[in-house]
Amino acid sequence: MVPMSPPAPLRLRLPRVLLDPQQQDLPCGDQEGLLTVELSLAEGRIARIQPSPGADAPLALTPLVDPHVHLDKAFSWSAFPNPSGTMASALAANLREGERRTREQVLERGERALEQAWRYGLRALRSHVDSGGAGSEPGWEALLELRERWRGRVELQLVALVPLSVWSTAMGRQLAARVAAAGGLLGGVLGPPFPPGAEAAGELLALLQLADRLGCGVDLHVDEGGDQWGHGVGLLTSLLESHGVAIPVTCSHSSSMALLPEPLQRKLAERMAAVGLAVVALPSTNFWLLGRRHGLTAAQRPVAPVQLLQQAGVAVALGADNVQDPWFPGGDFDPLELLRLAGPSVHLAPWQRQGLMPFTSVPARLLGLPWDGVVRQGAPADLVVLAASTWSELLARTPQRRVLRAGQWLPPPLAQQPDARLAALP
Repeated sequence: MVPMSPPAPLRLRLPRVLLDPQQQDLPCGDQEGLLTVELSLAEGRIARIQPSPGADAPLALTPLVDPHVHLDKAFSWSAFPNPSGTMASALAANLREGERRTREQVLERGERALEQAWRYGLRALRSHVDSGGAGSEPGWEALLELRERWRGRVELQLVALVPLSVWSTAMGRQLAARVAAAGGLLGGVLGPPFPPGAEAAGELLALLQLADRLGCGVDLHVDEGGDQWGHGVGLLTSLLESHGVAIPVTCSHSSSMALLPEPLQRKLAERMAAVGLAVVALPSTNFWLLGRRHGLTAAQRPVAPVQLLQQAGVAVALGADNVQDPWFPGGDFDPLELLRLAGPSVHLAPWQRQGLMPFTSVPARLLGLPWDGVVRQGAPADLVVLAASTWSELLARTPQRRVLRAGQWLPPPLAQQPDARLAALP
């Protein structure tokens, strides 16, 4: 057998924060935080990293991680639209769709989503799954099947999404045991669109203690509101201060925290950091749903105060949330679109460490992935190489890309294929 020659080295511009900090022959990045390097590959891994002079090379990232999506309802907008864009209408349409949802539909939606994510440059997703009503069982079965089918390409983590009260029942405890055995997380909604009652503290504590006994994490939809400060994050923090748990707990959304006066935001953020709470901000859906006022553009469309939370030491990641479903009509599982939105929505700049980590190492840690996304000798030869050389080019328009997985180039995303509607034009 003739031995295969190693692939040619790649000359790329990479963010310095995504290059091995222990490799001392690599200098600091330029004013954009980028460093041109030559990467040698062998057997699907990074064999060598060498600095290379000049800036005339394409910008590259390691594949990104999305910590919050909803695969079971993705791409359902056309059949269950929400033209008013309100949360109440979204919930009503979601409930109607859930009653008709089938295993075959979830398989088709999930396969389409994972194929897009794979080709766009996502390496892992955490999906919340409606689990407390009609259609929930087929959805779980379908996504568990897809998780195994895609293992090794796109890692899929599942969260059981039910009303908080369910976890205090015998049915809820049985569901929790099944979710934990499957490597999933327990979830629920604390706050809008379900106003918390007097029993919320007891229900939330029961969930935390149940998850702690089973050794599985918790990821909650918390305070997704735009009208007034929600108390869910504060309640959760207080419970963790008085009843510590060993499992990781994530607050997805945390939108209305931004309505607190800044001193109170900072004090709460410091308490959240002290108990180890993580936050996943979801600007796409929150900017679409929240703050609507009788057909007028709202003065406030709150989203989690990302930078303030980071300054307090809270682990913060960003997620796409809903994709073409009643909660949000757009999106396509393209992580670069979310990275581009992060600038105008939450003032995250990708040339800064805290601007890039919410898409790479932080969500990798939240999902418990074995690779943090940093390029070092022996790391996977997984890269997203862009038709851009600067951050400004990336932010100006969504660039074309080539995705490298285990040293092999993937076909381009389906959305980058020639469109028959355009090809037919004279």
